[in-house]
This record gives sequence, C-alpha cells and structure tokens, in this order.
Amino acid sequence: MDTKLLDQDDLPEDANANLDDNPEALRWEENRRGPTSSAPSKSRKKRDVEALQDLGVQLVALSTDRLKKINLPDNLREAVRDAQRISAHGARRRQFQLIGKLMREIDPAPIQEALDEINGVSAAATARLHALERLRTRLLEDEQVLGEIMASYPQADMKQLRQLRRNALKEQELHKPPKAFREIFRVLKELQNHVAPEPESEEDGDD
Repeated sequence: MDTKLLDQDDLPEDANANLDDNPEALRWEENRRGPTSSAPSKSRKKRDVEALQDLGVQLVALSTDRLKKINLPDNLREAVRDAQRISAHGARRRQFQLIGKLMREIDPAPIQEALDEINGVSAAATARLHALERLRTRLLEDEQVLGEIMASYPQADMKQLRQLRRNALKEQELHKPPKAFREIFRVLKELQNHVAPEPESEEDGDD
C-alpha cells in the first residue's frame, strides 16, 4: 500500500475553504498551534486545512486492524478505505481532497488522540506501559502478585504466567537473553487490551 505523504501538488484545490462552519476543528487547530489572533487569516485557514488533511493521511497509512480501533463517521471511514485501495496518483490526490473535506465536518481532536495512542506517544499510553513494566517487576520480586493479576484479569492464564516468571528469573540468574522477561510484558499488555495473546513479537515496547 502506497502511503506517500502529500507534496505541494497534492494539496487540495479548496485549501482556503472557510472552516468557520466547524468551530471544533478550529479549536483543535488553535490548541495544537497555541494562541493566535481571533480573526483567522487566509494563510492560517490554509494551514488548518492542511493539518486536517494530514490527519487523513495518517488514517490512510494505518493497517485495517488499527483503523477499526478508531471511531470514525461511516462516510469518512469509507473514504479512507477507498484511498487505501487507490494507487493512481490523480485519483489518490482527489481522494485525499475528499478526506480533507470530510475532516472539516467533524471534531478532529478524538482522532488525533486515537492516533497518538496507536503510535504510543500519548501520555495515557505511556502511563499504561510504565504501569505494566512496574507490574512485571513486582511479579518477579513476589509470586503473590499473581493473585493481583488474576483479580484484575480473570481471563489470565496463571499457569503460563507462573512458568514465565520462573523462566525469567532463571534467565537473570544465568545471564541469558530476556526472552521470558519480554514475554511476560507481552502477555500483560494483551490482558490489558482484553484480547487473546498473539505469537511472540520482539516489539514489546519494554526497552
């Protein structure tokens, strides 16, 4: 899938369109850029449109599974899916223009927050990852923490976690690569997300 960012030629022809019809979009842009004059200039309106369209570009770059996690109006979701299927430059440019137009009809702040969380850059996402790291550390220090995990996540496989804990402690003792240590983090993260564990991945986010 082509996820090339828009160049100058790709900018929508209606980039100077009036955004006053969507105060939520203007408020989002003001918060993103900081205080500005009360009367938006022509160039600022163009930047606002470009910023909203950039959100659309980020949506198009998402995988199908990640896109499903973001709450979008049906017409915007369908426009994003169509853009993901289009490869011809001209058609793709027109589709991004449509996405930009649709973005001006909604409050973009929740979309930005969702993208930030997917990318792991939001404060909430960071805090959750740190909490999981602390939980893993406590588990290695005290097996009784398994009871706390079971209380929070009844679907947890205690036998699996107990064995992973033993393996992780053994790895530390023998100075081996932290395979089980990383696996504990992955399992805890999956429990937090309320989904079934997937095959082990090296991208655990615990470094």
